Amino acid sequence: MTTQLDIVFLGLSLSSSWGNGHATTFRGLLKGLHELGHRVTFLERDVPWYANHRDLRDPDFCALRYYETVLELQGDHARCLEQADIVVIGSFVPEGRAVIDIVASLCKGQLCFYDIDTPVTLAKLSADDCDYLGWRQIPYFDIYFSFAGGPVLNDLAQTFGARRAEPLYCSVDPERHHRTADPVRWDLGYLGTYSGDRQATLDAFLLEPARRMPDRRFVVAGSQYPSDIDWPDNVERIEHLPPAGHAAFYSRQRYTLNVTRRSMIAAGWSPSVRLFEAAACGTPIISDRWPGLDSFFPASTIHTAKKPDDVVVILSRESARTRLAMADRARELVLASHTGVARAREFITALTQKEAEVLDLDIGSAA
Repeated sequence: MTTQLDIVFLGLSLSSSWGNGHATTFRGLLKGLHELGHRVTFLERDVPWYANHRDLRDPDFCALRYYETVLELQGDHARCLEQADIVVIGSFVPEGRAVIDIVASLCKGQLCFYDIDTPVTLAKLSADDCDYLGWRQIPYFDIYFSFAGGPVLNDLAQTFGARRAEPLYCSVDPERHHRTADPVRWDLGYLGTYSGDRQATLDAFLLEPARRMPDRRFVVAGSQYPSDIDWPDNVERIEHLPPAGHAAFYSRQRYTLNVTRRSMIAAGWSPSVRLFEAAACGTPIISDRWPGLDSFFPASTIHTAKKPDDVVVILSRESARTRLAMADRARELVLASHTGVARAREFITALTQKEAEVLDLDIGSAA
């Protein structure tokens, strides 16, 4: 494999983090690839809801290009797709099935899929309700990169026909996510767009403790929350928090809460980018429980909770020394293994292994 690769990504959004976590994931990975010396292009569907909320218009780590229709993608960006060493299509790309068919016909290098929503995707495929990926298209990809690891990788290969399934988890940018000098303002906070299947856990692990501890301060940052939620008086609301504000947000919390969607809990081995961000900022984490969590964060680096009482006990009884020591261990772990550069190296290693396998087959055939 050449030292410098031309890599093209087609994803939901790089330019806007509004209402989605894909942008943060792509930014970390693409910046890591750039730091490793690769040339990266990101192709994004130009849609009004992201165009009106762009917080990264001119990235310095990749070329960012837009297209308005699938036909425009095929016409204006065909050469870019044909000349790329690697083309990666992400989950939830608008009209993704049509995009995949077109890109597969143009791509001469390795074609990969990056599923940032693996449990959701597999449920949609099983129900024949996935508009961004067809079951028949899965064998098109040289590698199916999955946001979830563990047993789901076997399912991708054995049930869904993936030629090769590899985990590619989210990551963190240490230059952006680090402890700031902001004073602590909240005892517990949460960052995340509203999701119906997370709300019950948010109610139990943040809103209920807030009701029981009226002298403590809490915060929830994120968009699209229904207007009928009964927020306790000591819970501050932040409607939208762009990535540039995440480090200060985490640094102002004594603890931060991680809440996992039900589909991710069922699949296991699906760490949220918020886990890595908070840990990199040196903020202690309280998380719900799910299979595989300890493979990313051993018990000495994170708190887990099953009920509101658990959260109340942590907030009221744990010493500052114990709390900060746990946060330090989590930070060291994340900076060693879960940065954008670390993830980019894993991505390139997987591609290198694929090319080596092909080379071995060619040599064997010639012999």
